[in-house]
Amino acid sequence: MRHLIFLPLILAGCAEFTALQTEPVAEPAVAEGAAPPPPANARSVEEFDTTTEEQRMAAASPAAGGRLLGTTVASLGDPSRPGFWIETPLATTPGQGRLVYPASGKSVEVELLPLESGSSRVSLAAFRLLEAPLTDLPVLEVYAN
Repeated sequence: MRHLIFLPLILAGCAEFTALQTEPVAEPAVAEGAAPPPPANARSVEEFDTTTEEQRMAAASPAAGGRLLGTTVASLGDPSRPGFWIETPLATTPGQGRLVYPASGKSVEVELLPLESGSSRVSLAAFRLLEAPLTDLPVLEVYAN
């Protein structure tokens, strides 16, 4: 008998939980000039890489020079996070920099994001411009501007 008393409470809680799940989620704000996040139903590399042709051209033409921070073995970072970036223990503060992939001779301008420990992670858009295989662990040179 005691169990029947709690059944309406449980069902009421489920109804409230379902209502919470169906409310639309606000889209994150996108800074001017930044690539928007990929659509929720993205499945292909092209759908996840939301950078524009202009953004890719600008990133693929970084200024030479800068201070070499070192080399790192990098993996593909979160593909749902747009833009050109690297999370790396080689960076101690956020800033601008560039990556060079000696195997292809390509370089790309990126945002340097400090990472306390672990291996470096690179954005999908940067991986593509470097012509690095998405499933490999390429060795990259990391420069700070």
